[in-house]
Amino acid sequence: MKNKAVRLYGKMDLRLEEFDLPGIKDDEILACVVSDSICMSSYKASSQGSAHKRVPDDVENNPVIIGHEFCGKIIEVGSKWKDSFKAGDKFVIQPALNYKGSLAAPGYSYKYCGGASQYVIMPNEVMECGCLLPYDGDAYFYGSLAEPMSCIVGGYHANYHVQPGVYSHEMGITEGGDAAILAGAGPMGLGAVDYAIHASRRPSLLVVTDIDDARLERAAELVTVEEAERMGVKLMYVNTASIENPVEYLRSLTDGRGFNDVFVYAPVKGVVEQGDAILGRDGCLNFFAGPTNPEFSAMFNFYNVHYGSTHIVGTSGGNTDDMKESISMMEKKQLNPAGMITHVGGLDSCAETTLNLPNIKGAKKLVYTHVSMPMTAIEDFSSKAEEYKGQPLGELFADLSAICEQAGGLWCPAAEERILRGIKL
Repeated sequence: MKNKAVRLYGKMDLRLEEFDLPGIKDDEILACVVSDSICMSSYKASSQGSAHKRVPDDVENNPVIIGHEFCGKIIEVGSKWKDSFKAGDKFVIQPALNYKGSLAAPGYSYKYCGGASQYVIMPNEVMECGCLLPYDGDAYFYGSLAEPMSCIVGGYHANYHVQPGVYSHEMGITEGGDAAILAGAGPMGLGAVDYAIHASRRPSLLVVTDIDDARLERAAELVTVEEAERMGVKLMYVNTASIENPVEYLRSLTDGRGFNDVFVYAPVKGVVEQGDAILGRDGCLNFFAGPTNPEFSAMFNFYNVHYGSTHIVGTSGGNTDDMKESISMMEKKQLNPAGMITHVGGLDSCAETTLNLPNIKGAKKLVYTHVSMPMTAIEDFSSKAEEYKGQPLGELFADLSAICEQAGGLWCPAAEERILRGIKL
């Protein structure tokens, strides 16, 4: 069958192409991709090409489909999996397969499996690893956000603490403790704040820092202090750029004890060192942000490691259980990650957007793979309606602008329904 997809050929070489998909084998599944959100990890893979650990060495001759935050529905099931899956079922995918120790993953490593594609062939290992997950949410875009949310969930579960004199790790953040999310007003930080106040294990104090008032104001509108208080959490948004001594101030919020859990959401040396400096006894620093520079490093206070039992963990992606938790919480409407999305576009906008991702302001960029539309900020829908007035695209932008305005400026199921109107999936 004919298929359109964005494929990686090497460093900064992404191409939107049409090509034939082969028929599926008995142990494969054919699926239709509806939505895919663009991750900074896709930019990293695109900027590094075959030097990336998950990208094959021969990608120049055997290109791979990018995108790993995708949601869609199953079209055809090979005989091996007919008792487990059926055509018409909606799905999300956990790309971190870890199949037999391999780093291969959808969106990085496969010729016919990646989110920036209209159709994909799920290889056997996706199902073998239990990474093709059922999804019953209101809209496909929520499913696309399940993977980034699972990374956030995994970070919270990866933190650990140790009682004095006990050689056993207590996994997770300190319940009822003091937590901080540094550089936390970006797209992933917003999800982390949402999860922190709605998860079953919550801190009593959550401090979110950034150096941009606009980002902090938007974060405070999306995850409010009042909602956090309703859940028993004191939530504070702090611009550390306006404070003479940020470390001293942040520690003062814990009466000088320091924080039990600190999450670093930007790969910036100063932010890492600030996180280290505000740790309390047995404090755990989670370096969540993935750097592009393999030489990235920062100072860490080993006096405190020795006498204060501070420690550090790093997480890169969530596991399948984390993703199931994310899906469950979204289906129950305990989480609403729609605020992570600031831009929406079609498949024809994906390659350029991915290659320029670090330079595009805003949060998550969402792609509908069966749609042709420039990547556009939600706040610009109205002006785009004027730009394309008299054309079908102008009518689409006008409708989306009205729908999103009614939804408080957020992407929503009604907007998705409109953008997919008339498209046969």
